[in-house]
Amino acid sequence: MATKALFNTVVNWFIRQRIDQIQNFMDHPIETQKGILFSQLFHAEDTEYGKAYGFNSISSYQDFKNKVPVVTYEDFEPFIERARQGHKDVSWPGYIKHFAKSSGTTNAKSKFIPISTESLEYCHMKAGKDMVSIYANNHPENQLFTNKNLRLGGSSELHADFNTKFGDLSAILIDNLPFWVEITTTPSKKVSLMSEWESKLKAITSEVKNEDVGSILGVPSWMMVLLQRVLKETGSGNISELWPNLEVFFHGGISFKPYKDQYRQIIGKKINYYEIYNASEGFFGIQDRSDSDEMLLMLDYGIFYEFIPMDQFHFSNPKVVNLEDVEAGKNYAMVITTNGGLWRYLIGDTVIFTSTNPFRIKITGRTKHYINAFGEELMITNVESALSKACEVTGASITDFTGAPVFMKENESGAHEWIFEFSHHPDDLDRFTDAFDHHLKMINSDYEAKRYNNLTLKRPIVHIAKPHLFYHWLESKGKLGGQNKVPRLSNDREYIDPLLELNKA
Repeated sequence: MATKALFNTVVNWFIRQRIDQIQNFMDHPIETQKGILFSQLFHAEDTEYGKAYGFNSISSYQDFKNKVPVVTYEDFEPFIERARQGHKDVSWPGYIKHFAKSSGTTNAKSKFIPISTESLEYCHMKAGKDMVSIYANNHPENQLFTNKNLRLGGSSELHADFNTKFGDLSAILIDNLPFWVEITTTPSKKVSLMSEWESKLKAITSEVKNEDVGSILGVPSWMMVLLQRVLKETGSGNISELWPNLEVFFHGGISFKPYKDQYRQIIGKKINYYEIYNASEGFFGIQDRSDSDEMLLMLDYGIFYEFIPMDQFHFSNPKVVNLEDVEAGKNYAMVITTNGGLWRYLIGDTVIFTSTNPFRIKITGRTKHYINAFGEELMITNVESALSKACEVTGASITDFTGAPVFMKENESGAHEWIFEFSHHPDDLDRFTDAFDHHLKMINSDYEAKRYNNLTLKRPIVHIAKPHLFYHWLESKGKLGGQNKVPRLSNDREYIDPLLELNKA
């Protein structure tokens, strides 16, 4: 009892200190970001990249914009490959020992994201502590430190290549976690580091079913698979019967909206839900209030943020702004400069600012994952809002989905084609489709204009997926577990056509 009291005293002291620091960057966001930028430039001025772009002569943000280009992964890949082959001082001082193999989508081409000692400790690890600190500060009655945290990562095997290691970010984090985290976490490190998904799922279920779990952390889709497996294995009616002290789910990777009702049902009691925004490239946002799904943009993780307005994204020379010039309610592509050695890197995510004092955001989608085949500019947030309404009026619940254009042929109008996997089917599919279409028109004026009299776009074409269709398709691609997912929107038919074929089989 005395040991637990001492532990709680130390933890609470740390939480108070960190909450004060978070409040400081909320109060002084521009100064914090300016300090991050010039600290990064100073540290990297003698690297190959720093010398190539004259970091030592940059004295203002405007200099930085003028001298350092905005890059995609493909632009930056030669520098990453040199670092991965063991070269020193390429885009960040010293050797980079770890590279996160990005596997967030079904794309065949892998990305290797550099994870420096600084980005590991002062971004990813720091964010993990902040996630708990913010939650505990909001909920003083919490029992997080007396129960286990259930984590669910991706494929956690690390591979050696050249003089470096690569694997999922979760593998790198687990491999570097302090011992005390292992004491409070389930499943064990050994099980977490298993790579084959089905064997790993079986082993995780075996371990966690006998634990007293107080919090869970993972991607909603894959965590749902695990929880369903745990219920089947134990015969419990819901998760709260098995884990009565479960109080919070920290989730990220995909939108939680399609899963909200399913989690209420499977857990069987009210718990807290906190969204996080992390990627291999960095950890960016944490929901800091229990009554809002906005996320606080974390400004002191060694990441300097810039943004491209999406209405200019496809221009040859689009406007790029820092935090000082962003506007609430506007959709932006995010550009990051990190303490992992990424410089003005276009991460591929789009966000909207819900507040600029402090800076809070919501994820709106991906720069490549949208439908704009007819000028309708359909983003994932539009679709999720319309689906939420369609489900509400027809009693439906969706597990997974994807959509794509049907292109015009001769005198035929185009359309959007969708395949939905339902956990609860709508009472009437036509009514569901009409409600979905109606609310898309209400939300998106460009879509409404293209739907006028069916001239450009016809009524949506909707298919019902067989049970576990998306799971089996990912399995066929060797993409089970972690943050792997089928993109919800695509401007071509790369994903929907094979899914429709599999659905017929």
